[in-house]
Amino acid sequence: MARKQGSHAGITGPKIRDAALRLFARHGYAAVSMRQIAGEVGVQAGALYLYTPDKQSLLFDLMTSHMEELLSAWDAADSGGTPCDRLEAFARFHIRYHLDRPDNIFIAYMELRNLEPENFAVVEDLRDAYESRLVEILDAGRADGSFDIPDTRLAAKAAISMLNGVTTWYREGGRLGRDQVEAIYWDMLRKSVSAMPETEALDR
Repeated sequence: MARKQGSHAGITGPKIRDAALRLFARHGYAAVSMRQIAGEVGVQAGALYLYTPDKQSLLFDLMTSHMEELLSAWDAADSGGTPCDRLEAFARFHIRYHLDRPDNIFIAYMELRNLEPENFAVVEDLRDAYESRLVEILDAGRADGSFDIPDTRLAAKAAISMLNGVTTWYREGGRLGRDQVEAIYWDMLRKSVSAMPETEALDR
């Protein structure tokens, strides 16, 4: 069957990925069929297989693309500085990046259980790579005395979990703007890892 005019990989492929992203985030991976995705795009169900082998491949592609782009974006944004400077930059970057991609982060964490084992391993490695960027910052801060953290990998997991939570409640035009949200979350994160000043410790 001939493709419709304009219905080629450069146009339809991204539309399929966008439709799958929206539907998986709205209804859950298990509840979405390839026919639903096709209907969202406006093509026949059979046409999807010109662009993806199956639904599992779509989910895997969405997750890996998100993590690879996230890693690349942070590496480009990380301008160095003190551990405290870099931790603030990481916190603000993470919030800012994901507020524009709430469906991506929802799927990246909520749909891991639906990945086949070999796909899960790939995505887990990418998640670990991103988490390791934060662990490196926390390790540097613990080494120079800026941070008081007994376990930096656990602290990194807790920090990312806290920062991810912004996407579940934030709405544009609400009581707090993005800059305010970034500042408040950074302040909470800073307090959770900062070494206690000696004078404060003596007062306890």
